[in-house]
Amino acid sequence: MGSRVLSLRVDGELLERIGQHAAKRGMSVQDYVIRTLMREDFDERFKTSVEETERFYAAPPI
Repeated sequence: MGSRVLSLRVDGELLERIGQHAAKRGMSVQDYVIRTLMREDFDERFKTSVEETERFYAAPPI
């Protein structure tokens, strides 16, 4: 998997807050944003997987 460029226009105040969160974790803003996006993507895929499993194993209606 190669890398590509994603350019975002972000409000200055928001960028400052993101920078503070990244600094607390000893990360660059870029690394922090990428990890956040990856985590969010994983959480969404996991939630979908759990919901599908629950539907699969759900008791049939009476």
